[in-house]
Amino acid sequence: MRQRAPGWSLVELMAVLVLASVLAFLAAPGLGQMIRNYRLDAAVADLYGAVDLTRTQAIARGRRVMLVPLEPGGNNWASGWLVFVDTDGDRRPGPGEELIASHGPVAEGIVITARFTSNKLPHYLAYGPSGRSCTDTSSMAARWGTLSFHQQGEIRHIKINMLGRARVCRPDVEGAGCEG
Repeated sequence: MRQRAPGWSLVELMAVLVLASVLAFLAAPGLGQMIRNYRLDAAVADLYGAVDLTRTQAIARGRRVMLVPLEPGGNNWASGWLVFVDTDGDRRPGPGEELIASHGPVAEGIVITARFTSNKLPHYLAYGPSGRSCTDTSSMAARWGTLSFHQQGEIRHIKINMLGRARVCRPDVEGAGCEG
């Protein structure tokens, strides 16, 4: 009597490949959404970190430090951002002004909008020596608002209160406490 060699037959191998293909096909949309959510959360975390760095550096240096969009017009946060000491008061980094940090563009498809107590361009977020958010001309005048991240129906907010404290929130989870 002849014994069969251990292993898989061609029919068994084909059945496993078909089953694996069906499972991969069913999992693909969820995987894509998971990756988009990860990219959105990473962009929020990066900008939140820049807000925190701006505040920390203002306190440490004892002077006003600015966070601005990288794009020259100062309107497109999704193109990246800069943290710097604005010695000439023009809300844009220039020659001789110390650049503390920079960040490149966020993932494609993420839109970032800003709504502050004063929305004049270029957009900015400034912190004074006390660690409070302020205007570009006065460390005593509070400036607060929201940076909103949008991607395919998903929304996240970085909310900065009048004391300059920032928090991240999700309207789909927190509801009315997180309106934009």
